[in-house]
Amino acid sequence: MLSETGEHTAAMQLCEEVLSADSVAERTRGILFAQLGLIRMLRGDTSLAMDMFGEALTRLDEPDRIARVHLNRGNVHLQRRRLAAASADFELSYEAFGEARDEYGAAKALHNAGYTRFLAGDLVAALRDLAAAYPTIAAEGPVMTAMVEQDRAEVLMAAGLHEQGAVALAAAAEAYGRRRLYQRRGEAELALARSLVLRDAERSRAAARDAMRRFRRTGAAAWQVRADATLLSAEIEAGGTAPRLARRGEVLAGELALQGLRWEAALARIDVARVRIRRGDLQQAGADLRAVGSVRRAPIGVRLLDRDARAELAAASGRRSDALKHLRAGLSDLHTWQSSFGSLDLQTGVAGHGTRLGVRGLALAVESRRPAVLFEWSERARMLASRVQPVRAPADPELIADLTELREMAAAREAGRRTSPEREAELRQQVRERAWQHQGSGEVSDPVTLDELRAAVDRDAALVAYVVTADAVVALVVTSHGTTWVDLGHRDELDALLGGLLPDLDIAATDLPDAMGTFVRAELAQRLDTIADLLVAPLLEAVGERRVVLTPSGVLSGVPWTLLPGYVGRPVTLAQSATAWLARRTTPLRTATAGFVAGPRVARAEDEVVAAAKEWKSARVLLSSDATAAAVSELAESVDVLHVAAHGRHSAENAMFAGLQLVDGPWFGYDIDRLRRVPDVVLLSACEVGRSTVRWGEELIGMTTAWLHAGARCVIASPAAINDQAAYGVLVAVHERLAAGLDPAAALAESVPAVSAESPPVPLVCFG
Repeated sequence: MLSETGEHTAAMQLCEEVLSADSVAERTRGILFAQLGLIRMLRGDTSLAMDMFGEALTRLDEPDRIARVHLNRGNVHLQRRRLAAASADFELSYEAFGEARDEYGAAKALHNAGYTRFLAGDLVAALRDLAAAYPTIAAEGPVMTAMVEQDRAEVLMAAGLHEQGAVALAAAAEAYGRRRLYQRRGEAELALARSLVLRDAERSRAAARDAMRRFRRTGAAAWQVRADATLLSAEIEAGGTAPRLARRGEVLAGELALQGLRWEAALARIDVARVRIRRGDLQQAGADLRAVGSVRRAPIGVRLLDRDARAELAAASGRRSDALKHLRAGLSDLHTWQSSFGSLDLQTGVAGHGTRLGVRGLALAVESRRPAVLFEWSERARMLASRVQPVRAPADPELIADLTELREMAAAREAGRRTSPEREAELRQQVRERAWQHQGSGEVSDPVTLDELRAAVDRDAALVAYVVTADAVVALVVTSHGTTWVDLGHRDELDALLGGLLPDLDIAATDLPDAMGTFVRAELAQRLDTIADLLVAPLLEAVGERRVVLTPSGVLSGVPWTLLPGYVGRPVTLAQSATAWLARRTTPLRTATAGFVAGPRVARAEDEVVAAAKEWKSARVLLSSDATAAAVSELAESVDVLHVAAHGRHSAENAMFAGLQLVDGPWFGYDIDRLRRVPDVVLLSACEVGRSTVRWGEELIGMTTAWLHAGARCVIASPAAINDQAAYGVLVAVHERLAAGLDPAAALAESVPAVSAESPPVPLVCFG
């Protein structure tokens, strides 16, 4: 207890006094050495801790005590990032606790093994082990709950759930503080600081300073060094260039290396190099990076930062080609890691680790003025998750049960009955983490080259790649005849035009009084004209009369492309990437059978689907009480074209929980992922479900993405609210043309009118 509350010196003195007595039995000496090892571990004195644990193991024979020593020695290996040795100790600890019939101890060993897997990059196995150990450890009280929540929070943040993880780490720190466990509180604050360095440097600095104060109070000098190294990283990430930062980083790198913290020392040296690159001292920066050595076995974050720093140095030295090679290699490393995950949510979450590489690659590509380079990095930057070959989710009865309970709770709320927010949050987390745990394909597709695209694109089609960097907006128009580079202006001009666009679309879709409606829609038409002047008009000469395939950057995800002058009346497809578009067009589109669903409380849903179904020779229709989640899933698996008219809601918290409202509750993105077969064409006559959340890595995810990930070829949906009456006329017309043999983009182009002051806009877009 003395050590836990920061009295490390007093605790060590007490153990050493007893050890100095000649009459102490060997077994007791073993226990004391184990205690000294634990205290040294808490202080961060890893070398001395290893010696103490070694001494203890030669003197102990009881399984429970041996198990604890292996558990603690494994933690020292973790601190030093010797993951194989840590795993071996945790396995021995688990076995010894099992022999001692200590379920709690075995759960701690399993938890630590899971955390080791997290550090090795195996998030799927880590979540599995942490989840299995959680109930037993948490039952021991609030301190142990805080401990497991702290480790779990780090995994969540690595998976892209930054705010959720940050809240959990802050809660763990508070729980330790209430019990005056200052060392543990400092460790939780340090974990928070580390996880925030690249995302929020200011918050990282504050958390690192808090951690340093705790470690100063407990006398844990080695931990102070670690916190100071994280503070240094945050200061450099915030733009620091002072020479003192480089000098401080050199000292910290040496101290971390003496502690056996190889990868933390490597990060400090990378930070030193970044400062020197910014100051123009490129020769010394090169020496700093050479001193880092090989990071092939380092955690993914270290490997990516190393590649980014080397790319930055190469670019600053005028070696753009070498810079791009480093960035390609880093992204390849990321994709190999991502391919181990089967969950779309997890793939997009971890894509953020590659953001800085993609951003740097795009900026270098724009500077190059070379179309082939710009196209390559346009593809690489937008394919941070979609390069991974998708896998079908395995059947999971527990996940199905959780989704069913979530649906029931949502239906109960709609009926005015009270539900438990805590239970709903628990179910959502369970669903998310169960989905995370299925394995990935291990396969990564290479992006198509500009020459390959030009050779494959039809004569009547043009692909337009919109690239948005921190400063510039650029478009590349690719046709079978050639490639045209078009500069579209500065990023600030685009941001000013897009700000407030989605709210304007939502308001224009409502049934407003005549005078107000005319004014609002006229204002929207003017805004769309101005956006088209920036994004469309400069391309029209190169595009000609061709149909258009667009691959826009994430900041353009909410643009209603079919309503922009120049694209109105023209077949427009919004593709995840040129690579994905080419892959999807290799087989004929299936449109032989159609199914229709009308959800509850949508004014014209039944009229819409009944009228649209009449355009087909035969069609299945689910109305009112027949439109349950199970029935809609069965229908979706059996038709080529699926049309759902229902209330839809986008979920920014987790886009896989975006849903279409059915009679028994929402039909989620997770339900789509479970379908054994999906339609080729999906039409969603619902508000918002065409909207996507832009994740940390600017990788888009939403219900449209869920359909495309599951195997659909085309999804027609709206990124904004859509007026029921306006949607009725447009979608019936779309079905008339689909049934006659037109492809979805052409059918939509002939059906969507230009925005006018007289009627609400219909911002339906063809994704796929």
